[in-house]
Amino acid sequence: MERQQEFVLRTIEERDIRFVRLWFTDVLGFLKSVAVAPAELEGAFAEGIGFDGSAIEGFARVHESDMLARPDPQTFQMLPWRDEAPGTARMFCDILMPDGSPSYADPRHVLRRVMQKGAELGFTFYVHPEVEFFLLHERPRADLMLPEPIDAGGYFDQTPHDLGHDFRRQAITMLERMGISVEFSHHEVAPGQQEIDLRYADALTTADNLMTMRLVVKEVALEQGIYASFMPKPFTEQPGSAMHTHLSLFEGDRNAFHDASDRFQLSKVGRAFVAGLLKHAAEMTAVTNQWVNSYKRLWGGGEAPAYVCWGHNNRSALVRVPMYKPHKGNSTRVEIRSPDSAANPYLLFAVLLAAGLKGIEEGYELPDGAEDDVWQLTDGERRALGIEPLPGSLSDAIQALESSELMAETLGEHVFDFFLRNKRAEWDSYRHQVTPFELTRYLPVL
Repeated sequence: MERQQEFVLRTIEERDIRFVRLWFTDVLGFLKSVAVAPAELEGAFAEGIGFDGSAIEGFARVHESDMLARPDPQTFQMLPWRDEAPGTARMFCDILMPDGSPSYADPRHVLRRVMQKGAELGFTFYVHPEVEFFLLHERPRADLMLPEPIDAGGYFDQTPHDLGHDFRRQAITMLERMGISVEFSHHEVAPGQQEIDLRYADALTTADNLMTMRLVVKEVALEQGIYASFMPKPFTEQPGSAMHTHLSLFEGDRNAFHDASDRFQLSKVGRAFVAGLLKHAAEMTAVTNQWVNSYKRLWGGGEAPAYVCWGHNNRSALVRVPMYKPHKGNSTRVEIRSPDSAANPYLLFAVLLAAGLKGIEEGYELPDGAEDDVWQLTDGERRALGIEPLPGSLSDAIQALESSELMAETLGEHVFDFFLRNKRAEWDSYRHQVTPFELTRYLPVL
């Protein structure tokens, strides 16, 4: 760690960096930032930078508001959209209490704590997210102006003078300049919808990369005179924006999910992990899909998984086991398809890992996989197969979350209580609204 700190200090001096932005994330997943002068960094590495935690969503009550942000030198990167001299860099921070102990309100600490539990069982948790979002002509206003996508393209479309293509090229260039590797990028199904897939990395690095990516995407969009949104479902008649997330556990250099003798090349550990995801799917949905609008995506069609089941290469299932590539055992993974790209990635990866580890520790048995298109089955057929629905609204998801001992343990008392209070308030605010749907449907006839 000291060597990394020395590298940061030396780089700042050599590259004439005058501003260092210290980033951290609140409980809801919003990025926070404070800029410090280079002269303050040695003290920040040693003791942290003090701030008022009561001003940040979910961090502290007023009577316990003093907190510290200590930068993680491993996350040091130049900001490529601040190329002009003097330079600007950023580091993610760990949030500490005044005595130097970790803050249990810090989402980064929540994830690190669950990853440590995995490490004690011998596992390293790797994640590969497929991030979808929309590009719009301008930022929608609060007066209910309808969003307008930048194009009329569809899945994998490539057209001459395609604004989305130019956008993706510039965004990916910026991400790679920050050390964030991109595996794929393309136009998605809906008009204006894009996808950028980050290369797999350990869960903490991936969560940091996702927070960076969301900011980069918005910065590049603004630079091009358009607006980027990670809202789960901005258009009634179009698919929403998912974040299909590929998961794997490694024991050293060996993929713990791979078993060449299994029908699906999925090991006993992998099967138990998937069983954990399924058993705890409902109670973690408030975290994987944390907004009122998230449930318009889950239950609004467009290939969103609304039912708890798994399948081999079955895209209608909540958990999919992708097709095995011969002689590539280390690529064995499972894909969970419910999360949306507006989730808090630290809490998201924490609950996914916790559910999977619970399945391994308790030896959960994996039920039979779904071979049919689950969306086309009747309710009776799904019941006969033992396929339960995910929560139908944020209210349903809150009820499932608040009764979960595993989620309370995973998130920690402070985050668990705040998250529930905030989500209840969001639901109460939403259900009090009279919507355009109601006015259009009922006002003329009632």
